Amino acid sequence: MINVGVVGSTGRVGSLLIDDLQSDEQAQLSACHVFDELKKSVPEGTVVTNEMKVLLESSDVVIDFSAPVATESLLTEIVENGGNKPLVIATTGFNKHQQNLLLEASKKVPILYATNMSLGVAVLNKLVSLASKTLREFDCEIVEQHHRHKVDSPSGTALTLAEHAARARDLDLDSVRVSGRDGVIGARTKDEIGVMSLRGGDIVGRHTVGLYNDGEFIELHHTATSRNTFSRGAIKAAKWLVNQEPGLYSINDCLGL
Repeated sequence: MINVGVVGSTGRVGSLLIDDLQSDEQAQLSACHVFDELKKSVPEGTVVTNEMKVLLESSDVVIDFSAPVATESLLTEIVENGGNKPLVIATTGFNKHQQNLLLEASKKVPILYATNMSLGVAVLNKLVSLASKTLREFDCEIVEQHHRHKVDSPSGTALTLAEHAARARDLDLDSVRVSGRDGVIGARTKDEIGVMSLRGGDIVGRHTVGLYNDGEFIELHHTATSRNTFSRGAIKAAKWLVNQEPGLYSINDCLGL
């Protein structure tokens, strides 16, 4: 059995990871990282700790669905203190320093980083690349919808989709992304990629990538109806990652896309 440590065990997806690992035939929960208190029951023998060093020592691979500050602590343990376990990271909203830590840690251990662990979103990224390149003259607009509690905007998934669309057109996303329109701003520019956010209710996640032209348009949709989509995708990724060499991987690598 593969021993899995969880960072973000008190969160929505972290809680589902604890449940899903109890029914998996190849992986089991070995440790949970918490900053305060874990109120959810876990299997007997599970290590519950607030120290990343202890978490890593108790695991064959770590899955991280947390917040940037927790991921930074995890990555620092790898980069500065010799932690040596594979990491599956699904945290979003990193600053530049945290992004650099991710790259540095991936030189020492295998890291699979994905802004969305859904297998369907991985396929959507590929479809967006193909459509954006093929339909180069079409206007590209992305809309993402999430629950009222989500703290970062646009979602990491939406930004990843936008990056695939921009890269397919040889564009720098930071130069062409627009994430808000208000007032008399003038006509839409040719290379503009719109990334808009909606927040409300308990929406798990919905992403729409639209390509619009005179006389026709195409829209690609992905809707997550359960957060287990993310937890099970992460477990699948973890089981693949334990056999990889150090480096930075994506969910597409895991799926062979």
